[in-house]
Amino acid sequence: MDYKKELEELILTVIRENGSDLHLGAGRVPAIRVSGELIFLVKHPIFTKEDMVGILKEMLDGKKVERFMESREIDFSYDFKGEARLRCNAFFQKGLISIALRLIPKVRPLTELNLPPVIAELARRKQGFFLVVGPVGQGKSTTIASMISLINNEQARHIITIEDPIEHMHTPNKSIIDQREVGIDTEDFHIALKSAFREDVNVIMIGEMRTPETISTAVTAAETGHLVLSTLHTNNASQTIDRIIDSFPAGQQDQIRVQLASSLIGIFSQRLIPRIAGGLVPAYELLLNNNAVSNLIREKRTHEIDVVIETGTESGMIDLNRSLLELVRAGEITIESAYQYSLNPKGLERLM
Repeated sequence: MDYKKELEELILTVIRENGSDLHLGAGRVPAIRVSGELIFLVKHPIFTKEDMVGILKEMLDGKKVERFMESREIDFSYDFKGEARLRCNAFFQKGLISIALRLIPKVRPLTELNLPPVIAELARRKQGFFLVVGPVGQGKSTTIASMISLINNEQARHIITIEDPIEHMHTPNKSIIDQREVGIDTEDFHIALKSAFREDVNVIMIGEMRTPETISTAVTAAETGHLVLSTLHTNNASQTIDRIIDSFPAGQQDQIRVQLASSLIGIFSQRLIPRIAGGLVPAYELLLNNNAVSNLIREKRTHEIDVVIETGTESGMIDLNRSLLELVRAGEITIESAYQYSLNPKGLERLM
């Protein structure tokens, strides 16, 4: 089997079908995910153990293959003929190799993503901490990449991204953009973040905040005149604040609470929902930090933040249920989908 040709044809299938993911594994046929649904390519021959080794060696150099065989899993990105990039994870299951590949969408302007215009305003801020949150595969990286692109096209800033692996490739325009990949350009997120302070940086994008050290340094960076953008796998604003604070030992929680209350710009939570007409459309929640919100964070009353969002429409906040309701009214999504994606179905019922 010509593994290079095989891999290229499968990636082209994903692109052609407007898919998001490709799943390869020994002992089964390939599958692609389109608009959230898995589709098995039943006409394709079943991959053997040898096929999967061949495909992996087509995607990784010798050193990385060795590293994978030792650690049994690896994250990496794959460039497809300069036309598309994929974020990949290879792993073992029952002693056999499987690979999950996600197609990284091209960086699109914020105006094309069906997101609220306020996101562009937040990208223009000079300093503070802004988080895009939501479950896996809900477009968080795409939103942040579009914010970086807007800054790059409008302002002369020094932007540093710290990612594992690098997803969207940015071409410097008015800004300088340095993209650092964990494991290749730096040992880890925290070390890269600390050295960014000595790199005359304006904007820092952290692919993921995995440790208290990274979170703490990110919040300090936001306090000291930098715009810090990052993502977390949380469901909504109040849960995000709790997750950040709970990741610290009890003795440090008060300090991070105070820092977060003063440096946070906002938290944007998004979901991609199947459109009636096909494809996906975002529904979202936006918390903007103001005096009321920072008091709630300081006073350990984060559970009250949901109410602030619900009643804060005039100050620019967006409630997820209202966002879902607007999509239903516009004929974009079904009522069933709205209930399925709502975090508070009873509240949605009242709005309906």
